[in-house]
Amino acid sequence: MRNFLCLYTLRDMEKIVSRRKGEVKFGERIRLLNEGQEMEEQLLESKAKYVLFGIPEDIGIAGNNGRKGARHAWAATLQQLLNTQNQRNNKAKRILLLGHLDFSEEMKELDAMDPSRDTYIERARELTAQIDAEVTDLVRKIVTAGKKPIVIGGGHNNCYGIIKGCALALGKPVNSINIDAHTDFRSLEGRHSGNGFSYAFREGFLQRYFIFGLHKNYTSKSIYKKLEDQSDHIRFNTLEDLLLPSENGLDYQMEQALHFIKRDPYGIEIDCDAIQNAPSSAMTPAGFTLEQVRKLIHHWKSNKNVQYLHICEAAPQPENDNETRLTGKLISYLVTDFIRK
Repeated sequence: MRNFLCLYTLRDMEKIVSRRKGEVKFGERIRLLNEGQEMEEQLLESKAKYVLFGIPEDIGIAGNNGRKGARHAWAATLQQLLNTQNQRNNKAKRILLLGHLDFSEEMKELDAMDPSRDTYIERARELTAQIDAEVTDLVRKIVTAGKKPIVIGGGHNNCYGIIKGCALALGKPVNSINIDAHTDFRSLEGRHSGNGFSYAFREGFLQRYFIFGLHKNYTSKSIYKKLEDQSDHIRFNTLEDLLLPSENGLDYQMEQALHFIKRDPYGIEIDCDAIQNAPSSAMTPAGFTLEQVRKLIHHWKSNKNVQYLHICEAAPQPENDNETRLTGKLISYLVTDFIRK
């Protein structure tokens, strides 16, 4: 049986970390698993509070007719995060770096297909369902060990496996707050990056869901109707409303969103489509600034019921060094904000 999880070793760190005299880098202090010992046993024994892993794939995005490229976000993040300074404000020992789920064979298969044919979309959705199973199982093991997952890279399809894995480990549905231009609550038409939350909700793994900063221009009438029909469980605000001068501005809205989901374990979802000019599968000139997103993370991660962080849909072009570096830095800021006391 194929093992999709690639675990990292000290040798892997040596290839990425740029050592400098008088400095200690994040990658020199981050925790790793010991080779030859059972993962579940080590997860239980580890003193790290957070477990970080990547999902370098864009199959779910392809299944949603989106722009591929999210497969490159994980490598870009590792390069920047592991070379961040390790000091009292950035304590790498709080994180156990696991590795990444490897779906390169599946992506190679899809890349060889004609994207204009119906069979391409069908196969992408079949493969996304296979990815779901692997993400679910890994997250379940992490949460069962009492750790908080930090998941980077890939499409927003992976929210489903993260939510399901948390719910199975905790024995009850979880909540989610999603900084996103879109609801990702589309029809149950086969798995892809646009319906992870609707599948998780239908199957009882997602209890309450808040979409923060929805874009009016890209939300259909039918989606609004779905949200209205489930108003006891699903709430949202729009970017346009947040831009209006009002006493109910960003600070008020971020507290209202937290109030809606904080009574039970919840995750923070960040779709990079929502960040202004961030290279992503649906890049936008209108969105939150990085500073605003960092403020939201700082507020929401401070509650005791926060369960996970998921950053997805970033799609830097690997041949563009500057874009890749900036994307890695952007995500690294969000990760260190989440783990910081």
